[in-house]
Amino acid sequence: MKKFTLTHRLLHWTIGISMMMLFLTGFLRMEWMNKKNLSTLITHEVSKEGLNISDATLKTIGRSSLEPMWQWHEIFAYVALGLFAIRIVYMLVKGIRFPNPLKSHSTSEKLQGIIYMIFYLLILVNIVTGFYLMCGNGTYKDPMEELHKTAIYWFPLFFLIHLIGIIIDETNKNSGIVSKMINGKD
Repeated sequence: MKKFTLTHRLLHWTIGISMMMLFLTGFLRMEWMNKKNLSTLITHEVSKEGLNISDATLKTIGRSSLEPMWQWHEIFAYVALGLFAIRIVYMLVKGIRFPNPLKSHSTSEKLQGIIYMIFYLLILVNIVTGFYLMCGNGTYKDPMEELHKTAIYWFPLFFLIHLIGIIIDETNKNSGIVSKMINGKD
């Protein structure tokens, strides 16, 4: 009997890939490739040639250089939204695949269930805030943007917790979980 169905595994890995792409494109835009860094770089490089660029031109260059990356961020936002919705429906139909913290008996199972519930809640928060920023009327833009940007901090933290959990499972009672998430066999 298979422990993880093909659907479950595909959802797991495609959600993981889309979350990674959202994180990377968001991180790059906020940190290394933010407007200030790009403006400073461009100003510095053109000043070597004795040229001067207006702020309006700098903004245009910055937007143009960031636009393709931002389009990928938006594409993966739609992918994440679709996958998240499918995952929720799948869990409702097939049953939740992580321990219920209210029914689990061991402390580790309760902790695992709580972490997964927090993760799903944070994904939902990021989906809602991200789509508000894309499609909303702007009334709550600043708080929504601030909340949305916190993913820069919680996503790597969840990823680290996820890896630690895998290592603990692999060295304890549930060894072989990685293979099961790849090949689906029990």
